[in-house]
Amino acid sequence: MVWQVRVPRTTVNNLFIMNKDSWILVTGGAGLIGSAIVYELNQQGYANIVIADHLGTSEKWQNLRALDFVDYYEKDDFYNLLITNKLDTLYKFDVIFHLGNCSDTTEADATYLIKNNFNYGKALTDYCERNGARMIYASSAATYGDGEAGFLDDENGLLKLRPLNKYGYSKQIFDQYLLRTDRFAKPAGGASFVGVKYSNVFGPNEYHKAHMRSMLLRCYEQIFATGSVKLFKSYRPEYADGEQVRDFLYVKDAAKMTIFFMDKGSACTGLYNIGFGTTRSWNDLARAMFAAMDKPVNIEYIEMPETLKSRYQYYTCLDITKIRQAGYAAHLTSLEDAAKDYVSYLKRGAHLGE
Repeated sequence: MVWQVRVPRTTVNNLFIMNKDSWILVTGGAGLIGSAIVYELNQQGYANIVIADHLGTSEKWQNLRALDFVDYYEKDDFYNLLITNKLDTLYKFDVIFHLGNCSDTTEADATYLIKNNFNYGKALTDYCERNGARMIYASSAATYGDGEAGFLDDENGLLKLRPLNKYGYSKQIFDQYLLRTDRFAKPAGGASFVGVKYSNVFGPNEYHKAHMRSMLLRCYEQIFATGSVKLFKSYRPEYADGEQVRDFLYVKDAAKMTIFFMDKGSACTGLYNIGFGTTRSWNDLARAMFAAMDKPVNIEYIEMPETLKSRYQYYTCLDITKIRQAGYAAHLTSLEDAAKDYVSYLKRGAHLGE
C-alpha cells in the first residue's frame, strides 16, 4: 500500500515546532544508541516512528521488542526507496536521526564503508532537501584521530583532522561533504543538518556488538566469569598502567543529548560533540564495575598487541561547551551511577523498556 503522510511540523523563528503527530525516521534504530533514542522518543510521547536497520542473524532484534514504532525496513530495501525517490511518496519525515552506519573501527573494507557511511548519508541529505526535513546524524569522535588537532567541534577546523582508521575517515568525508556544499551554513528548502560526535558510549542494548561492545560490558563478563578484569599496560611513562583515559558517556544521556537537537531547526546546525566532557581512566571504569557488582577489585595488566601499540590513543576527551551553550543543561550520569544502573539490566538480561 502506498500512502502519503502529512507534515504537521511548522517552523517559527528558525525552530522546528514538533508535536506528537510528527513523523520521525531512525536509521540504525535497533542499535545501541538508535534504540535508546527510540525509547526516549516513546517516553516523550512520540510513536510515529519508522526504523531502518539490518538485523541479520544477530540478537539485535531483541532491542526492538519494547519499543513503539509504526514500521521497519531492512537497510538495503530502505536505501533503494531513497535513491529511487519512492520514499517521498510513502513518508514525509519531519526529523531523521541517522545512526545507521557501520561503527566498526577495525573494518578493513573501505568500499563497504563508503557505501554504508557516505553514500547512504548523501541519499538522506537529498531526501531532506526535497522534503524540508531536519537530519541529525552520527559523525564520530574517531574523526579526531590522535587528538593532535584537538577535540573541538568546530567546523572551521574540520579539514585539519586526520582520522586513524577507515571508519573514522568514512565519517570525516561526510562531514566534509556537508561543509563544502554549504549544508551546515545554508540549509536548503527548510532542511537542516546536525552532525553529532559521540565519545565512548555504553549501556543497555549493546549485546549484539560482538568485539565492539563497551569495556563496561566486557568488565561485567570478566568479573562474572573470573572475578578479575584485564586491562592493557601503558607504554608511555606519563601514564601508569590502566591510567589511559577516555570520555565515557551513558547511552541514556547520549540519547537525550541527541534528541535535544530535534526542534532546533536552522538556529542550531553543524557539528556538536556528545560526551561527558571530562576524562576517567580504565582503572576508574573497572573499579566502578567491581563496586556495582559488589565484588573486590582485582585488576590484571596485560601486554598490548603489537599491531595496536602504534595507533593506541592514551587520551580522548570531548569539549562539550558548544552543546551547553546551545542550551543543553541536563545533569549527566556519573560513571559510578551509570555502572550501577547498567548492572541492573545485565543481571536481568533486560533491554531498555523491559
